[in-house]
Amino acid sequence: MKNRFLLKLDQINKWRMQKISNRNFLIGLSFIVGIVGGLAAALLKGMTHSIASFLQDDVEWYFKYSFYLIFPLFGILFSVFYVRKVLKGKKFEHGITPIIYSISRQSSQIEPHNIHSQIVTSALTVGFGGSSGLEAPIAYSGAAIGSNVGRFFGLSYKEVTMLLACGAAAGISGAFNSPVAGMVFAIEILLPEFSIPILIPLLLSSAMAAVISKALYSEPLFHTSTTGWEFNALFFYFVLAILVGLYSIYFSTLSQYVKRWFKSIKNPYHKVWVSGISLGCLIFIFPALYGEGYITVQQILDGQFNSIVKNSLFSEYRHIGWVVLSFSIVTLFAKSFASLITVNSGGNGGVFGPSLVMGGLLGFVFAYSVNMTGLIVLHVPNFVMAGMAGALSGIMHAPLTSVFLIAEITGGYTLMVPLMLVTSIAYFINRSVMKYSIYTQALAESGDLLSYEDKDRTVLVMMKLRYLVEENFVILRPNETPVSRQSDIIRSKRNIFPVVNDQGMLLGIVYSGRLFSMLLGEEEGKNMTFDQLVQQPIDVVGVNDNMDEVMLKMNRDDVWILPVLDVDGKYLGFISKAAVFNKYRALLMRQSNYLE
Repeated sequence: MKNRFLLKLDQINKWRMQKISNRNFLIGLSFIVGIVGGLAAALLKGMTHSIASFLQDDVEWYFKYSFYLIFPLFGILFSVFYVRKVLKGKKFEHGITPIIYSISRQSSQIEPHNIHSQIVTSALTVGFGGSSGLEAPIAYSGAAIGSNVGRFFGLSYKEVTMLLACGAAAGISGAFNSPVAGMVFAIEILLPEFSIPILIPLLLSSAMAAVISKALYSEPLFHTSTTGWEFNALFFYFVLAILVGLYSIYFSTLSQYVKRWFKSIKNPYHKVWVSGISLGCLIFIFPALYGEGYITVQQILDGQFNSIVKNSLFSEYRHIGWVVLSFSIVTLFAKSFASLITVNSGGNGGVFGPSLVMGGLLGFVFAYSVNMTGLIVLHVPNFVMAGMAGALSGIMHAPLTSVFLIAEITGGYTLMVPLMLVTSIAYFINRSVMKYSIYTQALAESGDLLSYEDKDRTVLVMMKLRYLVEENFVILRPNETPVSRQSDIIRSKRNIFPVVNDQGMLLGIVYSGRLFSMLLGEEEGKNMTFDQLVQQPIDVVGVNDNMDEVMLKMNRDDVWILPVLDVDGKYLGFISKAAVFNKYRALLMRQSNYLE
């Protein structure tokens, strides 16, 4: 049955290659990916908000916030249960980092289950109060849609990568109803090198996703009325940019610590209990941490500055300015912990949404505190929007995405100049300390990040040493002699022979030139055992070593070949520069075709 299906699919592909140009076919596929991505975004938003409404509506507020102690725990528990019982051992990851990794190291192939598993787990996590965003899961789901559509039709790497990016763009566009931001996100985060031809499919996918999402789930993310920016406030935008840049460094650093701490907890259900109870306590004290947090930001944009305190344990003090300010500052830092706990504990979500909320809170705290001094009156919503853009730019290293996203979702096009200033300064400050974004840090540390600033090294780290090991060498035993192995030595096409004991350990090497001299009588020793003739190699490499390190060893010692050992020190074969160069050429050709 499967063979018949593959044969039929092959026939369809041959027909369409004859009748439809490849460019037109890809544009048609991007149109489909955009529609499906928009449907996925609308489904995720609808599911999440339905769960949240079911848990919160028709409950007196006094009791409602008491339930916040257990809601996040159940959300993360259901998410972990779904992954372990429904996916049954299939690899499940979250965030934008795995998408970048799939482009770098997995030929843009994403497992099909991510189309639905990202939606279900994130809806459970965030709907039950997990303090994370829906944007990364829907981008992952959209990327999986694009990747699998491309693989279904047997497209090439560059074409699958293009559709993957179209799917991710559609996800962001559908989540925010912001087609331009979706397209820019795909270019800035996923495709640092792109060419003009990919622009049309990206635009088409983003536009269709926004249309579908708006038709099915028309509720806008934010709405505000901007009065434009005043020249007298320009200095304060600069100050805000510096504060946002410093805060983005703090958050990126904190993210690494929290991730390492949760990795040390091996039992997934222990993570659930720790994170669920921690989140429950945080949300009980700071209700604004429940779910995405966009409601709180919208209330601030509407001028309800005391809303962040209104439904908390300190509600009766909500009319006192310094209480509102202090509570907002503590909520800001609590949000950073709550979002990182959620995404690292087994729940699904991303830091895309939390970045917006944290930036908005920081912008509000800054403008509100300045207004309290009485020196000048700042338009608070403008600084909230600028803070959102700055935080997103610093944390994600995506200033263009940040500018267009905030301008689109708030209608704040009159704030383009402050948005550009704040995002660029925040990005510069974060980049000066954190070379990589929160999405690429882990990939850079593991050597799996494509870098277009150093293409030679990028191609090297794409290689896996284990696939380049050459094994067609004549192995000599320590108790044997050149005479006893004369026939094998003469017939060998290699000029180097490893000496390996019965346990598989490499004792050393012997070169063919010396052996031939002995066998021809030009040098004594043809009856000596190899453990007497062996000499140590200049260096050895491990099977898990990075290819960049291997080439450094070869260049440092001026050698063309080195023995390879496994993790236990046993002999596997040799790695040669010739094999590396052949693979290098193949990968370089593949990379040169990358989205031409």
